[in-house]
Amino acid sequence: MTANDQPIERRPLHHTLVERLRAMINAGELAAGERIPEQALCERFNVSRTPLREALRVLSADGYVELRPNRGAAVARLTLQDLEDVFPVMASLEALSGELACARITDAEIASITRLHEEMVSHHHAHNLSDYFRLNQAIHEAVLEASRNPALISTHHGLAGRITRARYMANMSQERWDRAMHEHELILEALTARRKARLAKILRDHVMSKLETVKIALAESDAEVPVG
Repeated sequence: MTANDQPIERRPLHHTLVERLRAMINAGELAAGERIPEQALCERFNVSRTPLREALRVLSADGYVELRPNRGAAVARLTLQDLEDVFPVMASLEALSGELACARITDAEIASITRLHEEMVSHHHAHNLSDYFRLNQAIHEAVLEASRNPALISTHHGLAGRITRARYMANMSQERWDRAMHEHELILEALTARRKARLAKILRDHVMSKLETVKIALAESDAEVPVG
């Protein structure tokens, strides 16, 4: 049997709903603290409550949603303390992924990450923040996958949802955005040269720099940061 003869895998419906709801939270369509309108969402997506509630359980585990007994689900919130707890852990995980990737990544994978980087640069020049974020995330994910460490990857994925929304809500100044772009140049250089200690330090500092950006946004908005 060839690859083309293999059965097509059908994705469970709730997986698609997880992606849709996560995108709505990231975009602010579902705001922090807001009760999630289950009936309206069922009608919007033409689904029953069963897959929707399965999706909400997944999002709850990822830190996007708070399940409240007898009161339905609501978009979760993150306080400054939550961010200060999570970001250092993520910084250490990113640093470890960089160290392992330097030892295990292939030339083809580096070439693929380079292409993602070049596309991200074009969106930076065009001031397209949403596509910049998408490619930024894809680059970090590619480095993580190159670590070839399932335990690390699983742990990283378990925490990643808790800071993604914080990144989205932190509307970066041009200066901060330029600095982040420069940091990504350094990441690519260290990865290409397979300098594991240098890459680990750059990735750790890069994540902690994001925390500072979010804290500035918090101070400017004087509000809690919604999870995502």
